[in-house]
Amino acid sequence: MVSWRRRPRPGLARLWCLCCLVLGCWRGALGCPASCNCSSWRIWCTESSPGIASFPVPQRSAEGDNVTEIYIANQENLKSINDNEVGYYVGLKNLTVVDSGLRFVSRQAFVKNVNLQYINLSRNNLSSLSKKPFHHLGLSDLILVDNPFKCSCEIMWIKKFQETKSYTETQDLYCTDENNKRTALLDMKVPNCDLPSANLSNYNITVVEGKSITLYCDTTGGPPPNVSWVVTNLVSNHESDTNKNPASLTIKNVSSMDSGLSISCVAENIVGEYQASAELTVFFAPNITFIESPTPDHHWCIPFTVKGNPKPTLQWFYEGAVLNESEYICTKIHVINQSEYHGCLQLDNPTHLNNGAYTLLAKNDYGEDEKRVDAHFMSVPGDGSGPILDPDVYEYETTPNDLGDATNNSNQITSTDVSNKENEDSITVYVVVGIAALVCTGLVITLIILKFGRHSKFGMKVHGEVKGVGLVDQIWLSLQDCDNEGPSSVISNDDDSASPLHHISNGSNTPSSSEGGPDAVIIGMTKIPVIENPQYFGITNSQLKPDTCGN
Repeated sequence: MVSWRRRPRPGLARLWCLCCLVLGCWRGALGCPASCNCSSWRIWCTESSPGIASFPVPQRSAEGDNVTEIYIANQENLKSINDNEVGYYVGLKNLTVVDSGLRFVSRQAFVKNVNLQYINLSRNNLSSLSKKPFHHLGLSDLILVDNPFKCSCEIMWIKKFQETKSYTETQDLYCTDENNKRTALLDMKVPNCDLPSANLSNYNITVVEGKSITLYCDTTGGPPPNVSWVVTNLVSNHESDTNKNPASLTIKNVSSMDSGLSISCVAENIVGEYQASAELTVFFAPNITFIESPTPDHHWCIPFTVKGNPKPTLQWFYEGAVLNESEYICTKIHVINQSEYHGCLQLDNPTHLNNGAYTLLAKNDYGEDEKRVDAHFMSVPGDGSGPILDPDVYEYETTPNDLGDATNNSNQITSTDVSNKENEDSITVYVVVGIAALVCTGLVITLIILKFGRHSKFGMKVHGEVKGVGLVDQIWLSLQDCDNEGPSSVISNDDDSASPLHHISNGSNTPSSSEGGPDAVIIGMTKIPVIENPQYFGITNSQLKPDTCGN
């Protein structure tokens, strides 16, 4: 009998090999040491043998961006955290280095790790620690217990840090003085060791454009602090002197572009640093830096940009006269950027009466500026071009002037212009009505003619058809029949030229009225046989008798 042996499934073996391959590739990509376990978001180094002497370095920078936690413990050979080692992990939030041989932290160690929130350096060999690596970080926790600190001014910032932080439990930090006496850090007293301070001569600097100004910074602290000026983005020429106390900063030929900038004086020593800041305000005359022809939006808009400090007042002129601003024409400021104002003159449903030259005048205590622009909103009626925009797009209300009162009544549109336009419209209406009346009268007369000419002298209706005779001739015959009371006056030889049925034969003599038989009539020079239409003539001869006119 054949026995069946259970063999391992090839699918499970392949999955295990794949996992090992992925982990191996990840370890190789991160440069993960043998004492560490590395994943896409975490590095965990706890094996003391063979151990590590520095931080793992990723092979590609993108791989270190996702790492948010590094935990290192039991690494006696890890003596320092140097520049740029931790900087590879820009997304790092939690860093722990404990129970290791750490003695030194570089001042530039965490310069790129702006996301760091938690640092634990407990149970290492730190005898001193500068504040410089941590001063730019918004740390929620910095744990330093069980380090052999020496009582010195260099760790005074740790004492200040503990005093300013609200910990649920105060760390038991100690230091050893010159007599090898262990002292609680909160009770440490070091002579001539204080946080620096800085005081500015002026915290609200105001200056007119083109002038110069000098700012002073008086500092204190022990040891004496170093002083520096922070003048980021300052356009104006400037020079500083930090070798004296107070330190000075001179700004020459101040530019209006520097209005609103912040100037800082920084005092720093080994205990910590202090920064004092002032705001620079530059007064300058208005400058209209941008204005252009109107553009259609929800309203028509003449856009402009004005710079000036203090805030300038704006006045518009139309064809040289002061423009009266109202509910339908007003100035709107949309964006204010320090001393720069972006806005437009809004016009609600402008017509050809609003075409013309518009001038903007900006004025303050230090000067004025004006710019002109030509505006065309609508062509004059009658030139064939018509309006350039459907007025239905104007559906929003305007608001009053944002830059003060600039309204008056010197440029209003008069009522005479409106009344003239109304008179023109009335005349047009009268002409149209008159033409319509004439047409209606003509139609009525035509209907009357058709009414009274319904029966001819031969007892046939006008709207009936006689061969060879048109409709107009039939109507004429009926009218003549009514006037002369007999067929002889309608169809005779007396005046052939008066009949609309006149026909001249080709040189033949005038035929006799007796010729052609009783059913023939003489029209002009030609005898035309009358063919009775059974639709209009009755069976008896009595029906051929002429009717009385008007019956």
